[in-house]
Amino acid sequence: MSKAEVRYAGFWIRFIASFLDTLLLALPVAIIIYFLSDGNWFDFTQYQQNLQMAMSGNPHALDNQPRTSFTWELIFEIAVLVVTVIFWDKWRGATPGKKFLHIKIVDAQTFQDITNKQAITRSLGYIPSTLLFCIGFLMVGFRNDKKALHDLLANTAVIYDEKQ
Repeated sequence: MSKAEVRYAGFWIRFIASFLDTLLLALPVAIIIYFLSDGNWFDFTQYQQNLQMAMSGNPHALDNQPRTSFTWELIFEIAVLVVTVIFWDKWRGATPGKKFLHIKIVDAQTFQDITNKQAITRSLGYIPSTLLFCIGFLMVGFRNDKKALHDLLANTAVIYDEKQ
């Protein structure tokens, strides 16, 4: 595939793919981790109280934040990373959301499958992409190659999968 044949995936299609992945990957992992933690990952009752206070118009609804377990949060983050890398490996650079929308992650130079090193670097690159009001993600809308900060860090690109 030559650079002239590549169609880079833009901000909105990537946003929708991420939303779908949250529903199809992160949410099931979160439910499993919550039950494995026997409810100790976070204090769900505090979320319910905050929501009830907010619904009643109480300006102090967010004064008390739920207690969370750093250990279980770390287990959740690692589990999501592992599941994501497994999908990228098995589905040639795609997660369920990307596969459904016919986009995939490739090496930015060769347009071939990404390596495990690129997958992990890209996943960890979400952290700086999120900092400073998600500017690392918003970059996609302003670049011709539609790369986010995590793509630049991992030398990856998100393109339309013409083979599907």
